[in-house]
Amino acid sequence: MKFSETELPGVIVVDPDVHGDERGFFLETWHREKYAAGGIDEDFVQDNHSLSRRGALRGLHMQLRYGQGKLVRVIEGEVLDVAVDVRRGSPHFGRHVAVALSASNHRQLYVPPGFAHGFLVTSEVAQFVYKCTELYHPEDEISIAWNDPELAIAWPDPAPVLSPKDAEAPPLSAWMDRLPVYEGG
Repeated sequence: MKFSETELPGVIVVDPDVHGDERGFFLETWHREKYAAGGIDEDFVQDNHSLSRRGALRGLHMQLRYGQGKLVRVIEGEVLDVAVDVRRGSPHFGRHVAVALSASNHRQLYVPPGFAHGFLVTSEVAQFVYKCTELYHPEDEISIAWNDPELAIAWPDPAPVLSPKDAEAPPLSAWMDRLPVYEGG
């Protein structure tokens, strides 16, 4: 199992050991001790699963007071997964990483609290599963414009399919006074 820190400290790519033969494959998707040694020392409290069609963009989302860390992966299809550092005072504020996650590469991405998260489906369909470090609090969730020019995310689809909430999401600057504060590290 390989854990790789991205250019945004705390955002970690996980490449699991995949054991395959003529029957199929086996891999561990969570092992507390191994993941803690790799930099993901979290207690996950909720698992989620979504199915989306090609061109669907979900995000950019985050919870403000009840920050969620997310360990995300794709079990069918492929997505471009994006994490954006939105912690006020962070030396990486407004920067993002984008990682291709697919059922075939088995890659996972850990997105810590204080980061907005979103993904775009690049295959015909994608099933996306993720573990969360905090329960979902809909009243605490915000959406940030997927195409905010200040974030400069190079989404491969210039006209994605959006929910009404995401289509109307304001830019990151609209949330400045409510964003979490960077605490170092």
